[in-house]
Amino acid sequence: MYFGDHKLLDLADDFYKNAGEYLFIDEIHKYTDWSRELKNIYDSFPALKIVFTGSSVLDILKGSSDLSRRAIIYKLQGLSFREYLKLFHNYETEVYSLEQIVNNEVKLKNIIHPLPLFNDYLKRGYYPFGLENEIDLRLGQIIVQTLETDIPQYANLNVGTSRKLKRLLSIIAESVPFKPNFSKISEIINVSRNSLDDYFTYMEKAGLIGQLRNETSGIRGLGKVEKVYLDNTNIILNLVGDKSNAGNMRETVFFNQMRVKNEVISSERADFVIDNFTFEVGGKNKRQKQIENDGKSFIVKDDIEFGYLNVIPLWAFGLNY
Repeated sequence: MYFGDHKLLDLADDFYKNAGEYLFIDEIHKYTDWSRELKNIYDSFPALKIVFTGSSVLDILKGSSDLSRRAIIYKLQGLSFREYLKLFHNYETEVYSLEQIVNNEVKLKNIIHPLPLFNDYLKRGYYPFGLENEIDLRLGQIIVQTLETDIPQYANLNVGTSRKLKRLLSIIAESVPFKPNFSKISEIINVSRNSLDDYFTYMEKAGLIGQLRNETSGIRGLGKVEKVYLDNTNIILNLVGDKSNAGNMRETVFFNQMRVKNEVISSERADFVIDNFTFEVGGKNKRQKQIENDGKSFIVKDDIEFGYLNVIPLWAFGLNY
């Protein structure tokens, strides 16, 4: 009600005059022209410390351009497996570098069997609200909100576009790691090839998908899209449940956990390349035939408790941040 006849600037003015030092504003993206007003507050009250948050990453990205020289924008990554162990079960585990992981130096204190915990993490551990009982309902609402409101508003798309975005998301969710055929998908959801590229970009920025690219001319991050994954396994299970593909789940969690601190690109002979390391991801029966015994190639196996030689358990990569 206060903001019916007051502005954020009025709030900051009153707060500062009453010796306020730290102003916290939650869900700021719901306030019209929030970035412009924050800019004015910053210039008018340079001693005031302001922290603002928003659940629509697209709105924050759009507004943050006005604050490029005034604010530091942090994108809060979902929980790693290590963070899940602390938040959900109060298990303390240190962060391990990629080199430590591939050398099988990972140790879990007070955890004898990590697989039940890792499987629970895949189902409900990526978002902090997974602690609540109705994660499926809440996550489903977030996905719908992102597709029906956040992306159309950010990109000035019509409401009918949300149906095409939902269709596109379901295609990715049900695939066995999804290698995009853009021409075919354009026909299926009845959009132009250029529009499809934009849709993928919007969904990636919104935290719904991740795009795995190859290495082009030595410039990483600008290569051709080789595979498209849902952002995390919680979203996969929310959308398709028991119909989820095991291979897709494994590659999704590996890509999701490792891209936070590493540049992950596609591999011509395996699944992923990080720096000089090559990784092939699979189940416990995965064989070595697709990779070379060169000291830089590794088999990442789900459903195993501990690693040996160049075989690394999948859960270990969840301790990288």
